[in-house]
Amino acid sequence: MSDAASLFSSYASRYGISVTPEQEEKFRAYAQRLVEWNRKINLTAVTDPEGIAAKHFFDSVLLLKYADIGHGETVIDIGTGAGFPGVPLKIMRPDLKLTLLDSLQKRLTFLKELLEELDVSAKLVHARAEEAARRKEYRMQYGFSVARAVAPMPVLCEYCLPFLKNGGVFAAMKGPDAEKERKDAENAVRLLGCTLEKAVTYTLPAGDGRSLLLIRRTGALAPLYPRHGSKIAKQPLF
Repeated sequence: MSDAASLFSSYASRYGISVTPEQEEKFRAYAQRLVEWNRKINLTAVTDPEGIAAKHFFDSVLLLKYADIGHGETVIDIGTGAGFPGVPLKIMRPDLKLTLLDSLQKRLTFLKELLEELDVSAKLVHARAEEAARRKEYRMQYGFSVARAVAPMPVLCEYCLPFLKNGGVFAAMKGPDAEKERKDAENAVRLLGCTLEKAVTYTLPAGDGRSLLLIRRTGALAPLYPRHGSKIAKQPLF
């Protein structure tokens, strides 16, 4: 049976994404460390080679097909967890200036060791998204933000859109119902000074449906946002 890195390379080649031998080795080490650490802390429910290759590595890297991320762009992965999609993007695009944000220190401890082993550079930030987005070093400082999250779109938008500088793009990686996600996001996108540019759907190798919403900052961000985390949860911007 093929390992996760080999499977990922084969999936990528079908979509015209070339993976160098050096990059494949980094993904191989990534998969090994992910499985090892997952025995100690809960990083992911997906630990089989096929699942890691398709649902973690390939799903992350497929962003490069649908989103135009400029050379040397500043990228923040919000609620990065085990490093998806940020670390795979950085492996494929070493030019990106990556920040990985998560509210749990144990996940960042894993990522610190992983990045050192892979010889991949990224800034690690231990904070809740709504708190980090009020700090001047992060607020409206990024050209690209991304999140893979089960949170409703109005909640996700309030967490993620405040990080975007003028012209910056947020990539929301969601489930298969792109039209529902788009409608749910409309009010939040408008209130947060942004515009929905594109919603695309695609299917992973095993048949899992996904959607990707690309949202651009086209206006000002009101000082009110993001609100306190409890208010975001209780009164989402539907």
